[in-house]
Amino acid sequence: MTAYLNLIGNQWLAAEDGATFAVDNPATEAQFATVSAASTVQVLQACDQAAAAQRGWRKLTSVARGAHLHKLADALVARSAQIGQALAQETGKSLQDATDEAVYAAEVTRYHAEWARRIEGEIIPSDSPRENLMLHREPMGVVACLIPFNYPVYTLLRKIAPALIAGNTVVVRPSNNTPCSAFEFAQAVLDAGLPPGVVNIMAMGHEQAQAMCTHPKVAMITLTGGLSAGRRVLDYAKANIAKVSLELGGKTPAIVAADADLDRAASDIVRSKTTNCGQLCTAVERVYVQDSVHDALVAKLKTLLAARTIGDRALHPEHMGPLISATARDDIHVMVQRAVAQGAQLDCGGMLPGGPGYFYPATLLTQVRQDMEIVQDEVFGPVLCVLPYRDIDHALALANDHQFGLASVIYSANYQDIMQASNEIEAGELYINRTPADPYQGYHAGWKRSGLGGDDGKHGMLEFTQTRLVVMKY
Repeated sequence: MTAYLNLIGNQWLAAEDGATFAVDNPATEAQFATVSAASTVQVLQACDQAAAAQRGWRKLTSVARGAHLHKLADALVARSAQIGQALAQETGKSLQDATDEAVYAAEVTRYHAEWARRIEGEIIPSDSPRENLMLHREPMGVVACLIPFNYPVYTLLRKIAPALIAGNTVVVRPSNNTPCSAFEFAQAVLDAGLPPGVVNIMAMGHEQAQAMCTHPKVAMITLTGGLSAGRRVLDYAKANIAKVSLELGGKTPAIVAADADLDRAASDIVRSKTTNCGQLCTAVERVYVQDSVHDALVAKLKTLLAARTIGDRALHPEHMGPLISATARDDIHVMVQRAVAQGAQLDCGGMLPGGPGYFYPATLLTQVRQDMEIVQDEVFGPVLCVLPYRDIDHALALANDHQFGLASVIYSANYQDIMQASNEIEAGELYINRTPADPYQGYHAGWKRSGLGGDDGKHGMLEFTQTRLVVMKY
């Protein structure tokens, strides 16, 4: 069994009291690792070291910081096998998918490294003669990064790479469900030769997470997580009036028009819904299909969903893997049962399988209503709801009748309907005739309760900066 320690100031440290968290494989329920649980004192020391390191890190030229990030990407690729192995065990992903995630995270790192020569300020005309207004972009300082369990390596680099290129240092809390891949990555930090204190990674409880986020030197908190976690972070941010960047819940609607390629739409939607067992913020969760083709699309979705097998992807990579925990599985099953009790029709799935592992079958619900919990709340699992609509105005009204606004999808051959959706959908992203994939050169940001700020691209990098206006008379 592997025992992981915390990385603080480029040193591996055990908890002062020897406390650990156990890490289980969700496909087998077997414990395979322990991680040291950082104490409050250690978390505060890590924040202090990050603050001290940031003074030197920000003084490096951005090109020098970019060179460090390229070395980090190289080290990440070199360790992709070890990272992938840990990631596969803690998530139930296939080894290939887990290793690919590590390599993709290296590409995200290289992308942000290339901003070294592109971080720009502005020269603004002044109302006064013989005066220049110069707007500088500066780092925030120390950034607290809270990482989710579903794509823990990709999301980790999605946050720390732009933070580092902008001149910040980071303190990181990985999910306690999936901390091992973060510590395998931490070795890549050492291999790349990053200065001590620039990247600090610690497993911790809620009390220690609060101490980290409210440390006086923490200027920004970035989180990918659920709505309740986002509200907690907003409370933490009050201590320092810290900047926040939050990617929270999603409930992606897919509008499927009568003129759409139904085979393509059904195949894409099922792939979106069953990848990583539906544990993806932008996975399609509700389908609005034009009433004239409702039954035809439902039949195709049912056939494809019912054909999805479940099982340990370490043995059979083609299977759909497990949910992250027994609690996640049980909560989803209760939601499905409530929907059926309220009148929804269960077309496939919806049963708790026997045996070890936190598996749940691909599930299709029809005859659902817009006001049902299963339509209004995020499921974060392999459960799909289908509702009919009359015309594009009706479809958009249904899609927008929601607390979340992260991603959205439309399948149609009608450019007028597509343009109307492009202008009227209440979401941070719209994917046309395809399902979401979060291109890292774009900008991944949610509307409504899906979050504040965003990740990826130029605007995601600029999230990790603040401005200084210099007014110069001459």
